[in-house]
Amino acid sequence: MSDAENRRPLTSRNSAWAARLASWAVAKSLTPNQISQASMGFAALGFALYALSPHGPDILQILCLILAAAAVQARLVCNLIDGMVAIEGGKGAKDGPFWNEAPDRVSDLLFLTGAGLAAHQPALGLLAASLAIATAYIRELGRAEGFPPDFSGPLAKPQRMAVLTAGTLLAAFYAGEWTLTVTLWILVAGAAATILRRSWTLIQKLKTR
Repeated sequence: MSDAENRRPLTSRNSAWAARLASWAVAKSLTPNQISQASMGFAALGFALYALSPHGPDILQILCLILAAAAVQARLVCNLIDGMVAIEGGKGAKDGPFWNEAPDRVSDLLFLTGAGLAAHQPALGLLAASLAIATAYIRELGRAEGFPPDFSGPLAKPQRMAVLTAGTLLAAFYAGEWTLTVTLWILVAGAAATILRRSWTLIQKLKTR
């Protein structure tokens, strides 16, 4: 199966800003693995910002949550650019598949458990993180069986991160803990639905193979 077939379909990959950013990364001799690793750095920053947000004055909570939302988006930019540098930029490495996947699982864990801490709902954050990781497990299980990767939703990674970003920004200005709790429940429900859909699809493919 080719690298192109394994890539998540993203319209942003065709945007001018993404092409410019990928070209800049290539010019600066940044490797795809380094960019993937940077995504974990943004996730660690996001975790710290979420964890800090319930403490201190309101202005601190607002600032932490806005910056946490920005960290979520920075993670997604890293996820976009690493593949572009690897494939379009011809900088792929033999260990690239590991660094393409493992940082995503770490990032999901850090962002969602961090949001759980910010909401004073650590168990809910861990549940959301576990289900997010499980969606990727089902996708990779199908790929290991020789099928094209299943990026279906309703809440695949881009949609999950969009919901988390929107919920975090809303929480910065309105009922922070309550808003984040609702956001996490939406993520739990959406990830569970995604797991069921991908599982059903994989089972049907296996039965008819």
